[in-house]
Amino acid sequence: MIGQGETVYVAVVLYEATSASPTYEALYREDFVLVYADSEDEAREAVRRRAERETGSYRNEEGEVITWTCKRIVDVARALDEDLTRDADLYARHFRNYDAYRRFEPLLAE
Repeated sequence: MIGQGETVYVAVVLYEATSASPTYEALYREDFVLVYADSEDEAREAVRRRAERETGSYRNEEGEVITWTCKRIVDVARALDEDLTRDADLYARHFRNYDAYRRFEPLLAE
C-alpha cells in the first residue's frame, strides 16, 4: 500500500559481472525496479541502497570468482501510471536509432 504522499517511481539500474579470470567475458544486467518515495531524491537514494545490496561476489561452477557491481543508475522517473492494481504503463524511453537498438536487443534477432 502506498503511504500518504508517496509516489511510484521506476528505476533503470545497470549491473556488471566481472572476474579476474582471463576466460571470463563481462556480463551486464539491466534491472527495472519499482520504488515508493515522497520525492525523486528519496527514490534515487532508495535505488542506490538497493543497488548496494545487489553488489557481491560468488564462485561459479568453473571456480571463478564473479563480482557483481552497480555500473550505473541509468534513470529514476515517476511511473507513467500510479494505479498498479490493474494493467499499467510503468516506464517509456524514446530513441532514434533503431539499428543500434536492434543490435543491442537479442530478443529482436531475426
